[in-house]
Amino acid sequence: MSLYQKYRPLSFADVVGQDAVVTTLEEAAKQNKLAHAFLFAGGRGTGKTSVARILAKVIMTRTVTDEALQKKIIEGVENGSLVDLLEIDAASNRGIDDVRELIEKIQFSPVVAGAKVYIIDEAHMLTKEAFNALLKTLEEPPPYAYFILATTEINKIPATIQSRCQRFPFRSISEEEIIRRLQFIADQEHITIDREALRAVARHVDGGMRDAISLLDQMRSLSKITLKDIDERIGSAGSEFVEAVLQAIVDRDASVILETIQLIEEEGHALDVFLRRLLSAVRSALHKSIEKKEPIVDIQRMLETLLRAIRDSRNAPVPGLVVEAALLSLLSDPTEPMKGHTSTLLSGIEKKKPAAEKVTRAKAETKEEDAPIEPIEKEKVKPAVIVEARDVTIESVRAAWPEIVNAATPASVKMSLKNGRVVAVEGLTVTVGFTSAFHKSKVSSLEASRMIEETMEEIFKRHLRLVCIAAEGDAADATESSTEVNLAEAAAEIF
Repeated sequence: MSLYQKYRPLSFADVVGQDAVVTTLEEAAKQNKLAHAFLFAGGRGTGKTSVARILAKVIMTRTVTDEALQKKIIEGVENGSLVDLLEIDAASNRGIDDVRELIEKIQFSPVVAGAKVYIIDEAHMLTKEAFNALLKTLEEPPPYAYFILATTEINKIPATIQSRCQRFPFRSISEEEIIRRLQFIADQEHITIDREALRAVARHVDGGMRDAISLLDQMRSLSKITLKDIDERIGSAGSEFVEAVLQAIVDRDASVILETIQLIEEEGHALDVFLRRLLSAVRSALHKSIEKKEPIVDIQRMLETLLRAIRDSRNAPVPGLVVEAALLSLLSDPTEPMKGHTSTLLSGIEKKKPAAEKVTRAKAETKEEDAPIEPIEKEKVKPAVIVEARDVTIESVRAAWPEIVNAATPASVKMSLKNGRVVAVEGLTVTVGFTSAFHKSKVSSLEASRMIEETMEEIFKRHLRLVCIAAEGDAADATESSTEVNLAEAAAEIF
């Protein structure tokens, strides 16, 4: 049995994240004020069908006094064998003939339970003719018949149907609620999973508990589930991607947008995850702009563009092309209206150092990449600092490498630097190997290498020279003598 089936809520007390719905239904049942038609609307995996089955048990047993019969009815609902409960998948049974057959069966009284309950899942898939056929029955149902319609797209349910149902909105379940539920299941099933991995799952499923539990079930065979395991299976699109694109939109830099999308695809990250995170960041900017009473026309345009991109990329033969076209379209206005929203757009994204400040300092320095080391040392390093400086060895550089990567800006350079591995340190020259020519080219550019050298200087209190090489071919030449190191071992030690 799958984890989702095993841990599916069987009572109102088990339902997670839908307190308002549960409280209202419980009170209506206690006061004998249950309607004959309900419409449950919300995202997938938020508990609509589970709550429908729980409500069905309440409806079908409330007039039954025999405890043995009550137990039989409840078991029948849970295992799907009760004849008085009919669950219909409207995606497969959407036509008028299917609804007419349902209506004909309604004329017969319940066989075992105190009522007959019809659960219509994905109700928005019914045809117009099927809705019309159902309309009369919803308006004047037999006293023993109850309908529960569930949908992920309430806008496709005709107003005439909605007006004859009690509507209950199912909200997206919060990340913290999903994490707590997953941790509970993991503890019960003796599954070892990191907290960061749980959070990554909760963020990925976008408020859907069913998808979260299914993903945990998929990975339960691992001895320990880590964040890396989650990223490998669902892809990731971290804040560095979002930051890079938002900054590029503000700066109207088309090349950075194209490079970032290319990098997302090269590293196997999910474009839909990236778009949702980008949309979330822009939505936050919208709320902050409203609070500050700033104009929101431009942010609204971004939201509309991103929403279209999410929809269009789902069925596109080349999703990356759809995303690129959408983001580039945001650069078309020559008046540069997004400049006024720079701080608002980027305020929710963690940044180590302002990219503009780093680029300005880099451009002010010498433009010769291979400038002699000794004059720079004498000019910039003071004797008092040298005393406190760290030793420059391959071990000390590797130990500081995560700090160097995190400080790199802009985000596109940081992402490329993550591909690099320290393969040698000779004197004051640090050699970094790259498995990707794209990443090597990005980091070895004049501005990028100068910024990285500046960061190393801040850490080691002396000017170090950065040399970028391809990891295959010339890596061995760069690691002569005692500094030779295997790239795979270096990666394991650093990260």
